Amino acid sequence: MSRSTKKGPYIEPKLLAKVKRLKAGDRTVIKTWARSSTIYPEMVGFRFGVHNGREHVEVLVVEEMVGHKLGEFSPTRKFVKHGGRIQKEAEMAAAAAAAIKPAADKPSLR
Repeated sequence: MSRSTKKGPYIEPKLLAKVKRLKAGDRTVIKTWARSSTIYPEMVGFRFGVHNGREHVEVLVVEEMVGHKLGEFSPTRKFVKHGGRIQKEAEMAAAAAAAIKPAADKPSLR
């Protein structure tokens, strides 16, 4: 659910102060745990280290991100893959086919 328009967008005050203190071209990473902060136009061009629960993921803010939350660009879960036995067999068959193909491409020295 979005925030009330009467209240306006939320931004962490300390985060906005850090942005105003730095120059736009500065390459330093601003570490933050405020995933719920809205991205303002003043933040464009800065690098943020957004915490995902385990580490800080570096996010370079561009114009298209304005209005979104910082946490949207720092995923908290890592997708491994779907499948089970059938998927594993298909991967092994593909790896075996790839191993055989380069050996067949080599010319013989007769």
